[in-house]
Amino acid sequence: MVQKPQSDARRKLISAARCAGHHLPSWLPPALFLTDPKRTPDPISVAENLPAGWGIVYRHFGAKHRLWQARQLAEIANRRGLALLIAADPVLAIKVGAAGVHWPFTQRHAARKWRARFDLMSVSAHGGDELRQVEPDVFDAALVSAVFPSTSPSAGTPIGSHQIRILSRQSDMPIYALGGINSRNAACVSSSAGLAAIEGIQDAFGP
Repeated sequence: MVQKPQSDARRKLISAARCAGHHLPSWLPPALFLTDPKRTPDPISVAENLPAGWGIVYRHFGAKHRLWQARQLAEIANRRGLALLIAADPVLAIKVGAAGVHWPFTQRHAARKWRARFDLMSVSAHGGDELRQVEPDVFDAALVSAVFPSTSPSAGTPIGSHQIRILSRQSDMPIYALGGINSRNAACVSSSAGLAAIEGIQDAFGP
């Protein structure tokens, strides 16, 4: 039985994602669950609970079991109407039939040759300077971080929800807010950006 705090967190995230979906292009998920080998030890269980239409960014970081886990996530995505993106590995994405690839900012130039192979391609951008260097004809969206304080080792100084609204207006492509996004603050950014989270989504939709 789902405990009330988790139920409330799900409800708030679903509501915020619905708001984000009103201004994002129809082919983009309103929310993205990012996996991490250490911080999300059971992404399969989380994926099984995600609302239809949401997305998963599988960040395997070279884990030995990445092919098995990617195939499990692809099966769930196909069955439940989710969009699966594989981080920085177009070959693995093709092998499991994923919808697309998520690219780190440092690998953005390698993405162009894969554009025609995938329905979706996203890219990471730490703040406005990196966002302005991303080619909008290559990527469908950018994940901009860090918005709020985050436990991610790569998280920089939070830019805040106000700056996300400014970047959204200035950007030539849709953006997702990443970094510290959870059920308590998702509504602060959902009117201008999609939602992207690790623990924030895992805590609400995990087992």
